[in-house]
Amino acid sequence: MDSQVKIFSGTSSMYLAEKIAASYGQPLGTVMFTRFSDGEFQTSFEETVRGCDVFIVQSTFQPSDNLFELLLMIDAAKRASAKNITAVIPYFGFARQDRKDKPRVAIGAKLVANLLITAGITRIITMDLHADQIQGFFDMPVDHLYASSIFLPYLQSLKLPRLTMASPDMGGTKRANAYAKFLNCEMVICYKQRKKANVIESMTLIGEVEGKDIVLIDDIVDTAGTLTKAADMMMDRGAASVRAICTHPILSGKAYEAIEKSKITELIVTDTIPLKSSSSKIRVISVADLFADVLGKVHNFESISDHFLC
Repeated sequence: MDSQVKIFSGTSSMYLAEKIAASYGQPLGTVMFTRFSDGEFQTSFEETVRGCDVFIVQSTFQPSDNLFELLLMIDAAKRASAKNITAVIPYFGFARQDRKDKPRVAIGAKLVANLLITAGITRIITMDLHADQIQGFFDMPVDHLYASSIFLPYLQSLKLPRLTMASPDMGGTKRANAYAKFLNCEMVICYKQRKKANVIESMTLIGEVEGKDIVLIDDIVDTAGTLTKAADMMMDRGAASVRAICTHPILSGKAYEAIEKSKITELIVTDTIPLKSSSSKIRVISVADLFADVLGKVHNFESISDHFLC
């Protein structure tokens, strides 16, 4: 007998989980969250999960309560005899801490992986990890989805006459090159140097942008300092337009203000993280249908490779 699918959500990703469940074709499961006066909280499933394939949707963006809430739900499902427990983490927090980049620092991404494994997951589904090698932190199946499968059709619909892909830093060249190859267009690169995290000291442009419609590609937009500086520099050098595509809209600090003041025509993001504010320059494309389809294929042991456009 096939196991039953149950989809649940943590509090921070309820907005997305509801859309995923609706796209999948069933209601979202019921979870009770109890918070005590000292700030401690408890999670409990209000329906049976025994023998079920349980999918728990929760992005682990700030604060860290989101991560611990996910861990408690995983532990609760394990103790309630769920057959399989899949952590659906559209945005995998702490992914920027994937290695020791200086002495005496933690590798946060590995620590989070260890916590999820110890809690009891049997699989993880996530999107656009900051570093691909994080998949190797797990000794279990990792379905690493790419937002390119929803961004590329949108880019093609714009019919930009002189489309050129751009990477805002050297680390993103592989991603930008994949888009450029798929769309059969040119690519330029920004080379930046930082004084410290979130503070850019200098930026240099490699390639010609005059008269071209530039699309900057990145996985995360945090303070938006890199994107806005790159966009303004490209427009000053004669670009016809500059857009940016970023999967995870963290948008902290003065990011919204920076985007509004910049020369960016449009910032296209997904709903892996909810926007804190609205902006006339920000367009959100939902990942709900993509995740719902992958959930169904995982449950039915079907291939998901058709989602990997580039």
